[in-house]
Amino acid sequence: MSGLSTLKARLKAGIAHAQSLNPDPPARSEDEEFQEIYCRMKGISLNSPGPAAPAVPVFFHSVPSEDDALRLKLREEARAEFLQRRSKSLLDNEELKGLWTLLDANATPTPKELPGPVSMATGSGVVESEQMIGYEAFQKVAKLAGPKCQPFFSPVVFAKLLHQDPHGRISVMAFFNYVMRKVWLHQTRIGLSLYDVTGQGFLREQDLENYIAELIPTLPQLDGLEKSFHNFYTCTAVRKFFFFLDPLRTGRIRIQDILACSFLDELLELRDQDLAKDVQESNWFSAPSSLRVYGIYLNLDQDHNGMLSRSELLKYGTGTLTPVFIERVFQECLTYEGEMDYKTYLDFVLALENRKEPQSLQYFFRILDVRHAGFITAFNLNFFFRDILQEMEKHNQELVQFEDVKDEIFDMVRPKDPFKITHQDLVQCGNGDTVISILIDLNGFWTYENREVLVTDTPDESSAEV
Repeated sequence: MSGLSTLKARLKAGIAHAQSLNPDPPARSEDEEFQEIYCRMKGISLNSPGPAAPAVPVFFHSVPSEDDALRLKLREEARAEFLQRRSKSLLDNEELKGLWTLLDANATPTPKELPGPVSMATGSGVVESEQMIGYEAFQKVAKLAGPKCQPFFSPVVFAKLLHQDPHGRISVMAFFNYVMRKVWLHQTRIGLSLYDVTGQGFLREQDLENYIAELIPTLPQLDGLEKSFHNFYTCTAVRKFFFFLDPLRTGRIRIQDILACSFLDELLELRDQDLAKDVQESNWFSAPSSLRVYGIYLNLDQDHNGMLSRSELLKYGTGTLTPVFIERVFQECLTYEGEMDYKTYLDFVLALENRKEPQSLQYFFRILDVRHAGFITAFNLNFFFRDILQEMEKHNQELVQFEDVKDEIFDMVRPKDPFKITHQDLVQCGNGDTVISILIDLNGFWTYENREVLVTDTPDESSAEV
C-alpha cells in the first residue's frame, strides 16, 4: 500500500471514530480534511491555484557583480576564513621536525642475516642505503604523529614508495620528502587562491601579476633588480605562464595547472642565494635572463617609442628571420597601430626559444596557416620558402629545389593525409621544430642542410685525451 493510501485510510478511520463519539455531521468532507493535512505536511499553500511543485533547493550561486559591494565583501571574507582554516590544518615547521624525529627514532634496522649496508636500485644506478622503515613501524609512527599527519600514513602511500627493498621497507627520506612536497603544494595552492578574486579556481593575468609582484621581495636572487624594472620583470615572468598554460588565449589559468607545471619550482629556485651562474642563465625567471630579454627589446627599438615595427623586429637575433615570416607575425598577433608591444614580443621570444613545445608549434602553425584552413599544404611551404631562396641568392649560396625541400618536410612529418599537415602532425612527428626552422630562418635552413658536415666536424669527446 502506498504512503498516500495509508494516510487516507488512517484519516478515514479517525473521522469514523470521531463521528461515533459525536453524531453531528462533519463540517468538511473527507477529501477536504485529507487535502488540508497533505498540504500542511508538504508545506504547500492550500489556497494556491493548481498543484504547486515543491521548491527546488539552490545549488548554484553566481559570482556577485562588481556593483554588489556587500555580497562581494561577504564572499571575500568567507573565502579568507575558509583558506585560513585550511592553512591551519597543514603541518608547520615544528610539526615537520617532530615527524622527522619520530621517523628517525623508529627506523627499521637491517636484518642480522644480511650484514652491512643494503643498496637500493635507482634510475641513476646503485647508491648506498639510507634509513628504512617497515610497515609495522610505519603504522606505529602514524599513531604517534597526531591527527594532522594521518592522511600521509595510508597503505597506498607506503605501496607507492615501496621499491626494491627485499624486506618490504621504504626509505625514511623518500617518505619525508613526499610529506614535505604535499605540504608545499597545499601551502602554494592556498597562497595562489588568495589572489583568485572570483573564487572559481583560476587566476587572471592581473591576479598572477599581483602574486609575483609580492613574491619578488622574498627572492634573494632578485635583490639586485632596480625597482623601476619590477613591472617589466613581472610582465616577463607572467608571460611564460600564460604562453604555455593558456594556449587558447582565454585570459585566465587554472590554479591546478600552475601547480602541475614546473614553472613555480623554477621561480622559487631564486630563493637560493648560491644559485649557480649557468642555472641562472637557463632560468627564464632569473634576473640575468629577464634583463637579457628586455635589453634585446630596447636595442631593437631604434626609434625609442617603446614599440617594435616590422623593420625593427627583422633584426632580431642574427637577422636571418625571413620578411614574410615577420609580416605574418604582425598579421596574426596583437599589435597597436601596426607595431608590437612588449607582451606580444615576449610571446614571440618564448615561441622561438622553445620551438619543440606544442604551444610554440601552435603559435607557428597559426602563422604558417595563411588561409586559416586548419592545415598547411605545399602552397604554404612554397609561400614561406621563397624568401629563404631569395636570402640564399643575396648571400651567393647555392640554391636548392623547392620540390626537394617539400618532399623532405613531408617525409619528416609523415602526416595522416599525404597532402596536408595539421598541427597535430607537427607535434607527433617530433621534428616540428626543424620544419619551422627550415621555413622561417635562413640560419636554421643552413644548419639543416649542413647537418652531416657539422656532425663530422664536431670533436668526439670519447677520443679526447684526458
